[in-house]
Amino acid sequence: MTDRLSISGFSALSHPVRLALFRTLCQRAPDTVSAGELASGFDIPPSTMTGHLQALERAGLIRSQRRSRFMLYSLDHDGTRQFLTFLLKDCCGDQPDLLAGLVENNATVLQEAS
Repeated sequence: MTDRLSISGFSALSHPVRLALFRTLCQRAPDTVSAGELASGFDIPPSTMTGHLQALERAGLIRSQRRSRFMLYSLDHDGTRQFLTFLLKDCCGDQPDLLAGLVENNATVLQEAS
């Protein structure tokens, strides 16, 4: 992952609406969600919502596809995996001891939440 793309990912996730949209698409993965359904939880104009979704897509975190006159969005698994790998490897200096237990601890949290 290039620095430009990683900065784009951090930037995209630094806004509360975009972070909420990303979380929603993570929770709904692998399903697609219409722009209208995503916008229903926010009190913002459609053009602003489109801008937020486009920022996430440019960062490689989500995908869009047109179906008839509807835009459908979904998590971009590969892009998200690349972003998280960059975060863990580059920012943590690829030091396995810093990441020890991360996956196991989060798996436990996820199991308790469901």
